Amino acid sequence: MGKKSIVITLVAHQGYIYQQDNATSKMLETEYLFSAISDTYLPLLDMFETLDLDAIPFKLVLVLTPTLCTLLSDYDVQNRYIAWLDQLILLGEHELQLCLPDSPRFREAEACLSRVRKNRHNFTEVYKSDLLSAFRYYADRGSIELMATAATSAFLPHYSDLPEAINAQIEAGVQSHRQFFGVVPDGFWLPAMGYTSGLDRILRNYNFSYTILDAHGVLFADPLPKNGIFSPVKSQNGLVLFARDAASHTMLSGPGGFINHTVYRDQDRDIAFEADRTELESYLGSDGIRTVSGFKYWSKEVDTWYDSAAAERQVLSDAREFVEAQYTKLQEASRILCTDNVSVTCVFNAKVFGNCWFEGIKWLEHVFRTVAEYPDLIITDCAGLASDKGSLQEINPFISAATGTGYGENLLDTSNGWMLEYARKACERMIYLAERFPDDSGLKARTLNLAAKEVLLAQSSDWPAMLSQRVFPEYAESQFKKNVLAFTTVFDSLGASTISTEWLTNMEQEHPLFPWMNYHIFNTKK
Repeated sequence: MGKKSIVITLVAHQGYIYQQDNATSKMLETEYLFSAISDTYLPLLDMFETLDLDAIPFKLVLVLTPTLCTLLSDYDVQNRYIAWLDQLILLGEHELQLCLPDSPRFREAEACLSRVRKNRHNFTEVYKSDLLSAFRYYADRGSIELMATAATSAFLPHYSDLPEAINAQIEAGVQSHRQFFGVVPDGFWLPAMGYTSGLDRILRNYNFSYTILDAHGVLFADPLPKNGIFSPVKSQNGLVLFARDAASHTMLSGPGGFINHTVYRDQDRDIAFEADRTELESYLGSDGIRTVSGFKYWSKEVDTWYDSAAAERQVLSDAREFVEAQYTKLQEASRILCTDNVSVTCVFNAKVFGNCWFEGIKWLEHVFRTVAEYPDLIITDCAGLASDKGSLQEINPFISAATGTGYGENLLDTSNGWMLEYARKACERMIYLAERFPDDSGLKARTLNLAAKEVLLAQSSDWPAMLSQRVFPEYAESQFKKNVLAFTTVFDSLGASTISTEWLTNMEQEHPLFPWMNYHIFNTKK
């Protein structure tokens, strides 16, 4: 009997937003990182444990980007997260005092407080503040497949004529993955699925076996893929390519998607932004900054209290509908293509689950449970489908991306196009420095390593994306300029043979990522 396979890939990314002593960075850290830990990463690990206890098999492909891993492993970030949870506990206790017992608001406040206390217990007592080790545990036992990725989520096609810059992103990403998870995996995640000619050869040079492209990168290939998106293919350099199924993403997040059901919790309404300051006094603190709290009491139905029982029923229905849709699609593909072995690759932003869609993790759990009921349907990973390269069709993939209209043009538009000019010039100069100082050590090597880190940060696609989307654009612009200025300071000081130890130490403390950095990653490969 042939097998019909589903590959579910979650991409967990966080740009390097390291809290400084200002309101914007504090707000961003809470909004993006702390909320994701509480709503996505901790519940995801809890789901793994639940499925294990119930003997439900599961496979998941997971991308944990180097900048996210750096933040999750940072001692100060961990302590700030715990302090934030403590503030939320005080807020929840105060909320219960303000609500009438047996009222809907009291019920929801109690549920939110219970989740916060559970998150604090799990984070501090169960995982000892070390979530990466928990993910590594499930990777080591084969339940999840971790893919490596670029160091700072750079959009690699922008540097297609600067192979040293692409090599630096890949090498730093590989080293980061090895540091956090102890291995170098077979798969590599291209940030934003950005692909251009030649990237397959570079990835093969680093012994990566496969990656995932947006559907049109495979469907517009030469020659055309005979099985469409329903079987992996390989490039002329032997890189196995999976094509993302856009329809799966649309089922979740598109117009009319599951996430929009009115019984689900409204993630945009938070008492931290709706209650008056006197009610939030225990949470706001001395600075008075309003940041997301997770105390959300309403459904997406206008002015309707959240009903967890109704949401649970809808989650189960949506999970079954999703699995049935994939199964029907695979059956039809098998019939039309006259092959028993067909697969579909689903790719989602991890923050959709829990963080954006409160019930998303529970939906994913029900998907695994539902698939287990089908005798000829499995959820697998990329490694399981990429093992037999000899039988795969060889193609020349088309340029593609999973952002903008499919070509990443939003990362190079009128709002942010100026950034690439500076980032590329910094790359060119960093390549020059790596060649000029082939074997330096001591203070000069520290300075060069800092320069390499700042160039990698300047390459990050997070900054142009924030400008294009108008999400804290002033912050993104200031951070990018700070990265470029720090590199330029190093470049000029090395030219003048004057290095400020005090400035260097301050910059190392301000950006404490990649402590193992070696500037030789920017060397030209012989």
